[in-house]
Amino acid sequence: MATLTSLVPDVDVLLALSQEELAGIILQLAREHRQNKLIHIQAFTSQIQGAVGQDNGYPPQRRSDAEIAVAEAWNWLVVQGLLIAEPGINGSNGFMILSRRAEQLLSAGEFKSFAKSVSFSKALLHPTIADEVWIDLARGDLETAVFRSYRAVEIAVRTAGKFADTDVGTQLMRKAFDKLTGPLTDLSQPEAEREALAHLFAGAIGSYKNPHSHRTVTIGSPAEAQEMVVLASHLLRIVDSRASQ
Repeated sequence: MATLTSLVPDVDVLLALSQEELAGIILQLAREHRQNKLIHIQAFTSQIQGAVGQDNGYPPQRRSDAEIAVAEAWNWLVVQGLLIAEPGINGSNGFMILSRRAEQLLSAGEFKSFAKSVSFSKALLHPTIADEVWIDLARGDLETAVFRSYRAVEIAVRTAGKFADTDVGTQLMRKAFDKLTGPLTDLSQPEAEREALAHLFAGAIGSYKNPHSHRTVTIGSPAEAQEMVVLASHLLRIVDSRASQ
């Protein structure tokens, strides 16, 4: 059976791992080492220390640092609801069980995608979409996160430009940011830049919002979805600045 020190024999490598990366290793080992579905953090502390009389732990002078790193990763798993206290007396003594979500992620091999999603900073998102979109990303509902973000862009442009509900999609963007007559156009900017901004808004809505409105679209990775929603947040901030002029 694998142990922490057999999977990561170099303590410097262990300490260089991100919290989420180490959490993934801990979670997989927890599934292997649990007894009657129970696992305790001391199982990993003992692996760090090594067996009595055997040279299979980390160097004594580095064990404290390794224990702190494991405790951080363990706490991350608890905060994310992947490790939960066992109901009853065992839980009050620190014994944990894997949540249903943890079992699902491990069985489907989806933990890395989950970890990348929940580590994404909500602060990067515009306040009007931050809460809902961040949760969508954390749940792995990437398509909903992207559609929700660009729908918010469309609504914000329509509201700021005082357009009718029938004004939608790329045509709405081009009207709102028309280089000469658009209500959200900054006429103090060079004409080429005004035109480019209209193309940017129309292109973003045409690429990321419209397809999701008309057919099922699959997004390949959490990173791809995160980039899309960050762009939507940037567009929303541009609308904010134009609406306040």
